Amino acid sequence: MNITDYGWLGKLSWDSIVFSDLINNFSVSAAVGSTAGAIVIFATIATLALLTWFKVWGTLWSEWLTSTDHKKIGIMYIVFALVMMTRGLLEGMVMRAQQAAAPDGFLYADHFAQLFSTHGTIMIFFVAVPFVVGLVNLVMPLQIGARDVAFPVLNQISLAVTVSAGMLLMVSLVVGKFSTGGWSAYPPYTGGDFNPGVGPDYWIWAIVFSGAGTTLTGINFTVTILKCRAAGMNFFRMPMFCWTVLCSSILMIFAMPPLSVAALMLGMDRYLDFHFFTNDLGGNMMNYANLFWLFGHPEVYLLVLPAYGIFSEVFSTYSAKRLYGYKSLVFATMSIAVLSFTVWLHHFFTMGQSPTINIVFGIATMLIAVPTGVKVYDWMATMYRGRIRFTTPMIYAIGFLILFVIGGLSGVILANPTVDFQVHNTLFLVAHFHNVLIPGVLFGVLAGYNYWFPKAFGFRLDERLGKWSAYLWIVGFMLTFFPLYGAGLLGMPRRSFSYMDLTFKPYMVVAFIGAMVVLCALISLVLQLLVSLRDRKKNRVPVGDPWDGRSLEWSIPAPAPSYNFAELPRVTDRDEFTEAKEQGRAYQPPKVYRDIEMPKNNPLGFLLCVLSGILMFALVWYMWWLALLSALAIIIVVIASTFRWDSEQIIPASQVQQDTERWLALVNNTEPVGRDLENTPQNNGYAKLEH
Repeated sequence: MNITDYGWLGKLSWDSIVFSDLINNFSVSAAVGSTAGAIVIFATIATLALLTWFKVWGTLWSEWLTSTDHKKIGIMYIVFALVMMTRGLLEGMVMRAQQAAAPDGFLYADHFAQLFSTHGTIMIFFVAVPFVVGLVNLVMPLQIGARDVAFPVLNQISLAVTVSAGMLLMVSLVVGKFSTGGWSAYPPYTGGDFNPGVGPDYWIWAIVFSGAGTTLTGINFTVTILKCRAAGMNFFRMPMFCWTVLCSSILMIFAMPPLSVAALMLGMDRYLDFHFFTNDLGGNMMNYANLFWLFGHPEVYLLVLPAYGIFSEVFSTYSAKRLYGYKSLVFATMSIAVLSFTVWLHHFFTMGQSPTINIVFGIATMLIAVPTGVKVYDWMATMYRGRIRFTTPMIYAIGFLILFVIGGLSGVILANPTVDFQVHNTLFLVAHFHNVLIPGVLFGVLAGYNYWFPKAFGFRLDERLGKWSAYLWIVGFMLTFFPLYGAGLLGMPRRSFSYMDLTFKPYMVVAFIGAMVVLCALISLVLQLLVSLRDRKKNRVPVGDPWDGRSLEWSIPAPAPSYNFAELPRVTDRDEFTEAKEQGRAYQPPKVYRDIEMPKNNPLGFLLCVLSGILMFALVWYMWWLALLSALAIIIVVIASTFRWDSEQIIPASQVQQDTERWLALVNNTEPVGRDLENTPQNNGYAKLEH
């Protein structure tokens, strides 16, 4: 059928609704899918009802949905990532349950294929990326002494299109079915002939729009670090986290476009009968593999590098020591960023390249482990003879050190093309992939979440539940994925919804138990937040430095004011705040209070979020009239936004002086606490300087 042959509703019909499968042909698999769709519907209704009941729509609109404050945008990114992580984790648990129950099982093969496709897509693009971007938004401008990112409205737009694309994936649980082509969406499995349904279209438009948001974010962060640093902060006075963000942002700029181009070319194959990735009329499927992995491997380091920066902050702060080997860490970070573009072909060693090409990329893959090894030794040297506090972030960091080294070593094994040829299509590769990303990225962002939460909200998270959650994440990860190494070496193929060889079953049962432990870790993470909200008054840290921090974000109140700094700082040392505390320069009022100019709230991001969501849904379902209207509306809204003349607001010097003097009075009336009391109500955010 030609794309112009559809009516007003395009491909949409009653049979597109998830509950139709349950009604027309009852099965456990259909019941699982319908339950997921029902959860999305009821969760949406409940959220809207609660917002209405507590009458917070006005506050939500004026303080959050239209805000251009980098801190609030960062928090919204993190909330979005946590919501998506809940779905991705539950899908992973269902897959583990299916494989543990095999060979009988309870899911259809097609349903299982949708699960592993959405799980991978969500966890990479809509959990890891927004969680990392959220923490960077929250912290990086504070660390470099800036008032905001370089382009606040662009920051808002990046969040808007990312959330919109994520919501499109949520809609796919209710209307239609998602792609069965995996998170990498290889043709021909996602081509029009093999898969004429809307599943691959959901993937294509979610990736195109979220990829655009990530690319714009990379540009924004790069310009912010290059042009908005405080006076005196040269590159080698930047905190390590900012270095990793800079390198990661450059990866965003250069690695995301190949994926966007590949997705658009796949879309043209499906919508316009092009032949970029077909076997006829000049198409070549390997072109897709090259484009995808030209993005795919830098993507790993795009995520891991900021996590390295978080671990650097954590090791230094909770060891009460200056970060060891700072310059070697910087050069190692830059080396990883460059080398990440030289290894993409190891993702298809088995697809027929010449031995010479495989050898070159195998050597490059081994080389990239060297700068990572440098980092590991520097972190261990930082802890050496330090006064280590086993806080929640430190538990995540030490778990990362041990588990990430194991994952890295399994990657070096796979760098050998002959070994890779044997295990490439087995669960060994799945174990390696998760062994890198979960300790390397998830543990990193959860460490950062616990570490910087007081700066964002002005009170500490519950430490006891935080430690429980960290231990559960570590144990659950090991139980879930370490058995997959064994099953993979025994020959169990990845993406298998069932199997007949019962040798695999004990491994799958242990992996399912591990998935249940991971679910308990997620529940404990939620409980930690709820208990912390309940106890927030006794855990308040308004002075702003609960951990004896070393960089500029700890030198201001918690939560930070919208303008961040009453007076932009002048930096003289890499650990500027520690240096200021040692010299008695911390907590000093500005010599002169001045008016501060900040961007006003802007509805553009929210409008683009809604309109881009409508546009994507219309494109997925071939509703051309709706797609045209929403595209025109986007153009009109963007053009109209350029005519806003009152885009800036002035915060008067008197207000800045009032806020600052109130905070400094609080500092003077607060008793400094040592590290032994940092998780007690005595800690009001005024840490005693200790070595």
